[in-house]
Amino acid sequence: MLIAVTGGTGFLGAHTVAALLRRGHRVRLLARDPGRVPSTVDVVTGDVTDPVAARRLVAGADAVLHAAGVYTFDSRRRDELWRVNVRGTEVVLGAARRAGAGRIVHVSTVGTLYPTTAPSVGPASPVGEPREAYLQSKVVAEGIARRHASVGAPVVVTYPPALLGPDDPHLGDQNARLRAVLRGLTPIWPGRGLPLGDVRDSAELHARLLGGEVPARAAFFGPGNFLTTRDYLATARAATGRALPAVFVPPRALYPVGRFADRLQRVWPWALPVQYGAIHVCATAVPVDPDAPTGGVAARPALETVRDTVTWLHATGRITGRQAGSAAVSTSDADGVSAALTGPGSGAVQTEEVLS
Repeated sequence: MLIAVTGGTGFLGAHTVAALLRRGHRVRLLARDPGRVPSTVDVVTGDVTDPVAARRLVAGADAVLHAAGVYTFDSRRRDELWRVNVRGTEVVLGAARRAGAGRIVHVSTVGTLYPTTAPSVGPASPVGEPREAYLQSKVVAEGIARRHASVGAPVVVTYPPALLGPDDPHLGDQNARLRAVLRGLTPIWPGRGLPLGDVRDSAELHARLLGGEVPARAAFFGPGNFLTTRDYLATARAATGRALPAVFVPPRALYPVGRFADRLQRVWPWALPVQYGAIHVCATAVPVDPDAPTGGVAARPALETVRDTVTWLHATGRITGRQAGSAAVSTSDADGVSAALTGPGSGAVQTEEVLS
């Protein structure tokens, strides 16, 4: 099968591309810099907001994965969120539908279903009305996908949880947050919790969907677990053997802190570890219904995911041995660990392009 992919050089996209290649599928990527794309895939040069490039990408494709998007709670990137997440979705899904692709997978996020008064979310859950720029952009993008599906287009929406895992080309939001925890930059945490999954599990779900291994339905949820923030820190402690002291505060009590940090971020040149959006997710998140479809992919234990991520962060020089604790690798083993995590069977494609 020929599968067209946007966002194939980002975190989830790169892992999905690797899973597709392992299955023997042909992959065609949309990328702004072809020189950073592996030689094992076809490339269309362009941006997701470029209708001509989108038409070239999807021409003759059996299936389309729209995984491109800006995932950040950084208040400085509001315009970029709407340009890429909303306009990009309009362009790519419209092109895929007109090209007659047999299956179109739109990557949303479970966060679009918050806030909710229900005890859990599932395929029948309506989108929420979040008060945060990233989630607002993803809600509008999902509305575009749902409209295409409502008129008969073969659109499937997937809802990944917050994703951790090795082989992150850009050290995205969640891996950067774990790194901040290990560096002692986030000693104060909002209470409640968040859905957390392994990027390799969501990539496996996407590969099954795109390859036709899973019967079509309107929506699927990325495999994951709901962890309280206390559980999250406990898992990081177990993975590293470190104390990682922290104070837990009711999340809404931290809203003013998050809003102030967002305003400060607009003039502060370095990324701040405190963001209103992250606090908002912890305040509003609920578990995914245990019967929600995951394409038959079981979520791996959170401890395995966190340990693998910490090991990768250390092996690639992003944290020190002291910060990695018991998950650290020796200098002599670091190259071997890095090769094992980034090699052909690891589920990752190493690149630097995030928005294509």
